[in-house]
Amino acid sequence: MNMNESLLKVVHETLAESGTIARHYFRQSLAVTAKRDLSPVTLADQEIEAAMRKVIHQHFPEHSIVGEEGEDQLGTGAYTWTLDPIDGTKSFISGLPLFGTLICVSREEQFLIGAIDMPILNERWIGVLGQGSTFNGTPCKASDVTDIGSATLFSTEPNMFNTGQAERLKKLESAVRLRRYGGDCYSYGLLASGHIDLVVEASLHPYDWMSAVPIIQEAGGVITDWQGNALHRNSEGSVIAAGTPELHSAALALLAGANH
Repeated sequence: MNMNESLLKVVHETLAESGTIARHYFRQSLAVTAKRDLSPVTLADQEIEAAMRKVIHQHFPEHSIVGEEGEDQLGTGAYTWTLDPIDGTKSFISGLPLFGTLICVSREEQFLIGAIDMPILNERWIGVLGQGSTFNGTPCKASDVTDIGSATLFSTEPNMFNTGQAERLKKLESAVRLRRYGGDCYSYGLLASGHIDLVVEASLHPYDWMSAVPIIQEAGGVITDWQGNALHRNSEGSVIAAGTPELHSAALALLAGANH
């Protein structure tokens, strides 16, 4: 078993553990507290991340682990696991199944494996650098839409955009065929499977988008910041993902310069 296979095996094992906990707490009465940035957090978020860290550390004690809820664990190896136990906590606490668990395994600045797991829907996207993307184990491919007038555009919520971004986003919204809000990480999975064509978001943390990079790229799509730059751990939080390079370029032209 090579390193990628070993990593992938642990990704699936970790998601099996996280999914069990998520399903246990879903639609149960849970206290919701606010973090310093006023975003909500529950006991489920914390328990899931703790369980994920335990599985990863058992297999790869030398690897670093960075998560939304806990302190960074700095290892001695070159690999880093970036975790989001519940992406879409607002959906989770509302009883909506459109939340997911995210994993990105990186080696230095290279995103090797991305995983989006939807534990209630039993849907899972995996992207492995150089090996393609899969949906529930079957290869998946982004859409072939190149015309912005034929595209479906998703974002999680309107208030993720500052005033300047919102103004420029109006140009894109008026150009696409269909505009929808909601989805959190689910939108990126749907893009990788060709069901939607564009995802445009802002105010994101690295753990929100890192898992999507190998999934979308390996499905044939493009994902960058709003300036068209490759995403990296210190990117400022604006993301545009598209099913084709042509669609990405067309959307980017309407958004360029909008991230301040």
